[in-house]
Amino acid sequence: MKLAGIASLALVPMLMFATNASAAAPQTITYKLRASAAGQTSDFTLDQGVDASAPATVAPNGTVKVTIDPAPNKIPSEAGGRQVREIKGLALKLPVPGNSKFQSASLSGGAGLGGTPTVALQGNDVVLNVPGPIKGGADFELPTVTINLQAGGTGTITTKLGGTSYDAPGLTFTAVVLVIGFPVNAAAKGYPDPSPVLTTTTIG
Repeated sequence: MKLAGIASLALVPMLMFATNASAAAPQTITYKLRASAAGQTSDFTLDQGVDASAPATVAPNGTVKVTIDPAPNKIPSEAGGRQVREIKGLALKLPVPGNSKFQSASLSGGAGLGGTPTVALQGNDVVLNVPGPIKGGADFELPTVTINLQAGGTGTITTKLGGTSYDAPGLTFTAVVLVIGFPVNAAAKGYPDPSPVLTTTTIG
């Protein structure tokens, strides 16, 4: 089977994040993605605007609230000449910043996700999981992620998106596309390149 149909993933839109008091204007993040199916792979990129907020300063050992608010998006109904039936199993990693300690994370809002999203600390990452499925052609909006951190005694707290390579991805999902009328699962994984700072909080 040709991955030309699977490479339709290049058109599958994603979610993303924010900037506010402690960050510059909204940014465009480019993810490098690799999709695998039917024994073949295809590399592509995905651009997405992001926006995030956090306080500009915090007292030593004080509390820092980081808010990540994804924009609405849409799954394509077809791409590369293949029908996109759905995407599922989406996971997005947000590393716990240096000079801080994770306290809690919560979700609010979101729409058209096909299932109940969750957020939890996994290792040193806060991970947003969306089980889906989100149907091809459907509008959706990921929930707002709020992360509460305890500041260290000195330095800065900078938030970024997770992922540094295909072997250490920060974004993963499965796209189900129809090939000759049969559903094929195409696993996609990727990382932001470049990976800009979303927010900066100075301790002191």
